[in-house]
Amino acid sequence: MTSSKEYSHKWLERLIAAELTPKPMMGEYLLYYRGKYTAAICDDRLLIKPTRSACRLLPDAPLESPYEGAKPMLRVADDTPVELVLQLLEAAWAELPAPKTKKR
Repeated sequence: MTSSKEYSHKWLERLIAAELTPKPMMGEYLLYYRGKYTAAICDDRLLIKPTRSACRLLPDAPLESPYEGAKPMLRVADDTPVELVLQLLEAAWAELPAPKTKKR
């Protein structure tokens, strides 16, 4: 199943002020915050990488895999305030390693 355009656009519009780069992939979106993969929109769910700080900000969030075989991520409830989602993105970004450079 892929995310509906309405669901994806709802989150992308709400997060437009963030330094967020959405990359469409097979009907879903990988979300890069300041150049790091920090979140995804999959199957009409917003998922955030489960760093320690993000887990502290959303202690009751369930861990769900974006697709079969993937590492689980924190599911963000649809009614979560945008300010909290921005804090989650910032928290995850701060703890995630820099992206690897591709050899050419």
